Amino acid sequence: MDDPTAAAIIGDLTYAYAGVFSPQEVTEAVTEARALLEGTARIQQYLPVLVARHAREQLMAKAQAEGRVAKKVPEILFVCVHNAGRSQMAAALAEHLSARRVHVRSAGSRPVDEINPVAVQVLAERGIALTTAYPKPLTDTVVKAADVVITMGCGDTCPYYPGKIYEDWDVADPQGQPIEVVRDIRDELQRRVTELLRRVLD
Repeated sequence: MDDPTAAAIIGDLTYAYAGVFSPQEVTEAVTEARALLEGTARIQQYLPVLVARHAREQLMAKAQAEGRVAKKVPEILFVCVHNAGRSQMAAALAEHLSARRVHVRSAGSRPVDEINPVAVQVLAERGIALTTAYPKPLTDTVVKAADVVITMGCGDTCPYYPGKIYEDWDVADPQGQPIEVVRDIRDELQRRVTELLRRVLD
């Protein structure tokens, strides 16, 4: 991604967050997003879109964590190792099943460059699209913004902050598994997410 493109992203986000973040803070967010994603983006032509989205998400999480903007609904963060299967499926299921009464994020302790295509397929069978999802790195910012943090296979790498609900789910990794196994993982995640939403929204 060239510097003029990065400058355009900074300009757009500076305008969007005027009165919330300074131009310097926006520049830092875009620079960090660019550094994190340039090495993992599978198709470089999509990099500007991914950088803009990641920077925007990080800025919103930072604003929520620091009380610069109010939270309208509970925030749930799902974390796994690669952010390609379990955490992506759990986040998509939570968003779908809650009818957007919660805000969800997902991240990975060691994100890869693309979503597991079998995970995409088994969610599509339930009418849930993962077409705009992409693997994202775990940051302190998204943990601080969350009310509930769910880890799967990476609990020891997730920062701990008092006042949040932490749970570690023992759910199998769908990577390299046949579709029948991934369907079972999807169904287990749906059961767990349904129970979590009942507790969070009651």
